[in-house]
Amino acid sequence: MARPTAAGRRYAEAAFELATRDDALDGWAAGLALAARFAADDGVVHLVDNPSIPHADRLAAVARLLEGRVAPGVLNLARLLAQRGRFETLPAIAAEYARLLNRRRGIVEAVVTSAQPLTADETAALRARVAAMTGSGVDLRTEVDTELIGGLTVRVGDRLLDASVRGRLERLRTQLAGGAR
Repeated sequence: MARPTAAGRRYAEAAFELATRDDALDGWAAGLALAARFAADDGVVHLVDNPSIPHADRLAAVARLLEGRVAPGVLNLARLLAQRGRFETLPAIAAEYARLLNRRRGIVEAVVTSAQPLTADETAALRARVAAMTGSGVDLRTEVDTELIGGLTVRVGDRLLDASVRGRLERLRTQLAGGAR
């Protein structure tokens, strides 16, 4: 997931206000997600954010990529970012917009990190468990970190539930070091 930046957050909030005003929240979300996929491509960013390429050519490239595929407001935002040399911020903008949309809909975001890839059944069970814990819908994202050794961690907002082998070993080491004094 792209890391939010101050500029990305401001653009996302402005886009969210426009989408709310126009009753087009889902259209903007889909358009921003598509634009973010293009902006995640190094070749596209090199072309669109390259100051040695004339503005007209960069804007034409953005139009070829997005025109007819996204809402006009998303296209205008992408053009504005291209003009300002900030096209690479689109993934952060799309991620922040999705977060705002989830919050509006009462959906919590959860990140499950496991030592091994989870099966579909395990993912569904975790989604149900987190939904029961939070009392709301869940947007669940899974990641793999082999350094966990085994088990998993679940981050919901600012809460972290650590059921990993690495976490247990670290807690044991802390207890043993504290008791040795």
